[in-house]
Amino acid sequence: MADGDDGARPTTQLDGGLPMTARQEQFSLAFVRMIAAAAGCSIKWHETDYDGVDITIAASTEYEKYYCPEFELQLKCTTQHNLLGDTHFAWRMERGPFVRLTHRKRYNEAFLGVLVIPRDDEPLLSQCEEHLLTGSRMYWEHATLLGEIADGASSKTVHLRLELTSST
Repeated sequence: MADGDDGARPTTQLDGGLPMTARQEQFSLAFVRMIAAAAGCSIKWHETDYDGVDITIAASTEYEKYYCPEFELQLKCTTQHNLLGDTHFAWRMERGPFVRLTHRKRYNEAFLGVLVIPRDDEPLLSQCEEHLLTGSRMYWEHATLLGEIADGASSKTVHLRLELTSST
């Protein structure tokens, strides 16, 4: 192995015919599933995302304040690295999904998560016997921190902070 070579090789770029938007959806779900599994949480699937969320992440244990807490997540995926600023990731949301995600009467807490994946000409992941690597990163924000949409506006650009945060 050459110095600095970790043995990982890009996965073969086989084309099963799935459109890129569907690949992005599946990759973002797989990304979150791995993180949830590593944290000991499970995922509850929604038949539709009409309520402004794609999945619910649930813990199956008791914490100081809650028993079996869960939160909802609206997922997006993009190759648009140009939306990344020094302090935030900018994402434009259409009015309907924004209003549903940020609704003040929402029973479970909700988050927006945007997965930034490698550009189209770069592999989504590399793998070897020791590890699985991806150049992807998820930016997320609590829905209550996304602000409000102006009356009559058809969309709103929201800012997802770059630093790691904890809202527990």
